[in-house]
Amino acid sequence: MSDIASRNQSFAQSLGTRPVWQVGALAVLAGAVVTEAFALVARGAGVPMEAAGPGATEAAEIPVGGFAGGVLFWSVAGVVLAMALARWAKRPARTFVVITVALTALSLVGPAVAPHTATSTQIVLAVSHVVAAAVVIPLLAGRLARGRV
Repeated sequence: MSDIASRNQSFAQSLGTRPVWQVGALAVLAGAVVTEAFALVARGAGVPMEAAGPGATEAAEIPVGGFAGGVLFWSVAGVVLAMALARWAKRPARTFVVITVALTALSLVGPAVAPHTATSTQIVLAVSHVVAAAVVIPLLAGRLARGRV
């Protein structure tokens, strides 16, 4: 086994023994960084970073760091959910994945109906939800699959 593969395996094993909240904190931080990097690439490619919420009359600028902030804010609920499932669910990993994938799918409605928002921005917003979920969900689900430590 290569040195890198050995280190990755050791890292994955160490996550399995850490408290759910610690793995959650790492997952949320990783998700925030990756999602913000994705947004910065989109911004650099010329996608306008202006969006409007429900009832708004015009789009407002999404600041640099706004994507990471959104991931940090919303993922806290995911970590709390993971902690509760680790304690009380019969199959915490499976339950967590089902709930969080459903919530991620539901979250795509917001960008799709955002008024006064360019289509390219709506696409970036929706993809950013999937990017964040693709980072956060597997890390927490993997931890939940390793038992109730």
